[in-house]
Amino acid sequence: MVAIETNPPLAQAYNKIRSRKPSVTCEHNHTNEREPEIHYEALPLVDLKGLTSNDDNERAQCVAQIVSASSEWGFFQVVNHGISPKLLNQMRREQMELFDTSFSRKSTCGLLNNSYRWGTASATSPQDFSWSEAFHIPLTKISDKTCYGEFSSLREVMVEYARAMQNLAGLLAGVLITNLGQKIEDFEENICCDESTCFLRLNKYPICPVSPEIYGMVPHTDSDFLTIVHQDQVGGLQLMRGSKWVAVKPNKDALIVNIGDLFQAWSNNMYKSVEHRVMSNAKMKRFSVAYFLCPSYDSLIKSCCKNPSLYRDFTFGEYKLKVQEDAKLLGRKIGLPRFLRL
Repeated sequence: MVAIETNPPLAQAYNKIRSRKPSVTCEHNHTNEREPEIHYEALPLVDLKGLTSNDDNERAQCVAQIVSASSEWGFFQVVNHGISPKLLNQMRREQMELFDTSFSRKSTCGLLNNSYRWGTASATSPQDFSWSEAFHIPLTKISDKTCYGEFSSLREVMVEYARAMQNLAGLLAGVLITNLGQKIEDFEENICCDESTCFLRLNKYPICPVSPEIYGMVPHTDSDFLTIVHQDQVGGLQLMRGSKWVAVKPNKDALIVNIGDLFQAWSNNMYKSVEHRVMSNAKMKRFSVAYFLCPSYDSLIKSCCKNPSLYRDFTFGEYKLKVQEDAKLLGRKIGLPRFLRL
């Protein structure tokens, strides 16, 4: 029996990039050189049961924990988040089955709105290459039966999963917006974040036999308001804390939440969008699912704080366009520094 190749040709793509002569000098000097041993560190853990408590002090304490983690870490974990373990496990099983189909089928058959991607097409150096594959799906397409082909059971799970993540993201965003002194109604009047603007991303990080220094996902910040991630227990996620990388210890009962660029700009740097990355693994493949709370492209992003804004006003569409331009020219995203006031 002939073995079916399920992984994309990552090694070939990586070696091709490595053989090129450098043609562009990037503004940021990221390297993959071996770093000192990085220890696992537990993220702040927030029990969201406190938000629905009848005790005012418990509610206030839960809010304070969310705000503190968003300001000091840019990352935190949540438990008692309202999403059932059964649904999370179903999503993981369906995701693994989807990625286990042949590479030729994933890349040519138009699955999930033709959203399959792998490696980094824009990479100009090995340091800009991600050893991963993904389906990056707009929520508007998740209920579309024509997107699933023979993976019909995935649709029902995806619809339920997306709805649950939307509810959780709305809850957390509401806490962070209210803490800034802004009414939810005022925010929603200017910013639309719903099924027409948000995304789910199914990630697989295949085994990487080439080098332990290759990134599964290159260092980056997220171009949204916030991201919610359900990861497996393999590990590999790292974030920048101060001037050092720390590895996130997996917690099977928790979801990971991180602040995106838009909340950093909206809060005038009160909330931090922190650079993070995923390291490759030579022995085990890794899976995760990420939900991105994004606004419409014409949404105007501006600081809601009274202090002078560090950033000029910009639309989400303008921001995405600049990210794409930088990726094409430099091989990586620059992000918020492009929009600082001079």
